Amino acid sequence: MAQLQPSHATTAHSADANQNYLVPFALVTSLFFLWGFAISMLDVLNRHFQKTLHISRAESAWVQVCTFGAYFLMALPAGHFMKKYGYKKGILAGLGLYAAGAFLVYPAGELQSWPFFLVALFVLACGLAFLETAANPYVTVLGSPERAAFRLNLAQSFNGFGVFAGPKIGALFLFASQNATLQEGFDKVQLPYVCVGFLVVLVAVLFFFTNLPELKTDDEAAADNTGLFKVKHFTLGVLAQFLNVGAQVCVWGFFINYAVETLGFDDAKAANYLASGMIIFVLGRFAGTFFMQFIKPSQLLGIYAVLMVGLLAAVSFGTLGSNAIYALLLFFFFQSITFPTIFALSIENMGKYTKQASSYLIMSVVGGAVFPPIMGALADSFSIATAFLLPAAMFGYIGWYALRGARVR
Repeated sequence: MAQLQPSHATTAHSADANQNYLVPFALVTSLFFLWGFAISMLDVLNRHFQKTLHISRAESAWVQVCTFGAYFLMALPAGHFMKKYGYKKGILAGLGLYAAGAFLVYPAGELQSWPFFLVALFVLACGLAFLETAANPYVTVLGSPERAAFRLNLAQSFNGFGVFAGPKIGALFLFASQNATLQEGFDKVQLPYVCVGFLVVLVAVLFFFTNLPELKTDDEAAADNTGLFKVKHFTLGVLAQFLNVGAQVCVWGFFINYAVETLGFDDAKAANYLASGMIIFVLGRFAGTFFMQFIKPSQLLGIYAVLMVGLLAAVSFGTLGSNAIYALLLFFFFQSITFPTIFALSIENMGKYTKQASSYLIMSVVGGAVFPPIMGALADSFSIATAFLLPAAMFGYIGWYALRGARVR
């Protein structure tokens, strides 16, 4: 298999260089919060619209389909855009789309239109695709290559705060009252999205007036896709990320359903437990970042994946009874490092192909659109508990990738 060597122009190797990258690193890290909020809100919206519109679990999964489908459609255009115009303009384009989608939620609510609301989510998610395509690789090159996974996990740790905010705000606004009418159901989603829209505009202004270093390889302009898919650890990593995001969205998206239907919680209590899971997710990110100073990222990911398979299998088979909720909460801890670690392992030694490789890895986020309807259909046909075997199997492959497939040839 081909082996790609990183260009020294992409990374900083001295303490001084790392110090110069502190402000850009801090500012880009703020983006991780913004998309964490947007993604975790989907888990609450899923349940909210099941009740408001009286639709099935498979139908409510369209909030995930539209969001992660946008990632699939926009990731490559975002990569080409940044290859031509650079990271900063890519980030500004992403923030603009994010804000536009958030503001479109308001007219969608006024019209009480489910399709219009899905369009708003799609536009917002196009912005997320730009932000993730830019921010994830940008963080990995802001310093020495051997600490790329550490930096990305550290930045993604702040993503966890956004992930926590989503279900907490959802519980506050969407589940404040039971048996909401159709109009009330749409009205409740307007305020949080409009507020976030204004926050995103403020962040865009900060980026516009901040000088970000544009990090490029000397031969980046000449890069094409010819050798990209000859790199085995990258191609296997794309599949791992596809399954990882699909499994994550399945578990997060149907967490409330499981707690309500299997454990007897009400919606608000289930949403608050989900928020607690997000706190554990944040702690897991910081703990994983700490552990990676002593354990290779691939080994830590492999261990965590095996543990997640066991937890999800126990949840599915009902062996834990009412304690299954704690198994799901523990799942959040182990799952916290999967996305950034797979991302960093996949683009290791990709050199001039880094931006293109990052685009394909962001495209693989479409797993979040593919698998929730499948899990919803399994839950409708069998039970929500049985459906959890699907993400368990997906994490089995991720464990193999971490321990074997991620080796750079």
